[in-house]
Amino acid sequence: MGTLYLVATPIGNLEDMNPRGVRILYEALLIAAEDTRHTKILLDHFKIKTAYTSYFEHNKINKLDLILDTLSQGDVALVSDAGTPAINDPGYELVKAALASGFDVRPVPGPSAPISALTVSGLPTDSFLYLGYLPHKKSERKKSLSEISEQPYTLIFLESPHRLIDSLADIQETLGNRQICIAREMTKMYEEYFRGSVSDGIKYFESKEPRGEFTLVIEGKKKEEVEKWTEEELLKAIKKELKKDKSAKEISVDLAESSGWNKKEIYNLVNQSK
Repeated sequence: MGTLYLVATPIGNLEDMNPRGVRILYEALLIAAEDTRHTKILLDHFKIKTAYTSYFEHNKINKLDLILDTLSQGDVALVSDAGTPAINDPGYELVKAALASGFDVRPVPGPSAPISALTVSGLPTDSFLYLGYLPHKKSERKKSLSEISEQPYTLIFLESPHRLIDSLADIQETLGNRQICIAREMTKMYEEYFRGSVSDGIKYFESKEPRGEFTLVIEGKKKEEVEKWTEEELLKAIKKELKKDKSAKEISVDLAESSGWNKKEIYNLVNQSK
């Protein structure tokens, strides 16, 4: 029995193709490619002669039997046009079917536009929400943005050049004038990054026609700053909590967010008040 490999491919610069990925593509019995014309450029560059078949949005179900039959004989590699397969590209159904049929499924990590843009954005990377492409219609786009407007996580979207300005306008109207990183044509000849407010991003791309592939990284909703209590106010609240037989740890957790004091400071004051 073979293994299904999800092989990440360059998002623009062929030098980003890793050696293991090249070897897997060379050794596989079959390569399932989102766009065979695009993949042929990659295969020709690395002199890979492996047989390939198309596997895209409109034939992904019909091709399952062929790919599963091939897996019963040996390895199959799945590639998308660019980046990591199954992320905004066909792949989920194949992975699910391969696992259900008892085949091993493994990643061959590499380039990913959302992660690449996030890492250079200058925005928080510890937690983020990736939502692919925003809806094409304005009403649906604004609805989607409204649903995530309160999320504190960094937001990541993909966008096409002809919808960029409209999407940025809806982002500003719905999410506010947040900080944003607009990554264009990453790793390619005309690679460019805009970092600043959404409103300034609109002005920038209104002054020059948007071209190429865009990834948007947007600041999450900031917590509203709490006005710090005076020590007297905090001690009064601590005494109330002590009457409820709460521990110092419980009180420090309960009062930290509303008081503007950190947990350690509150913890020390609780112990002094006993």
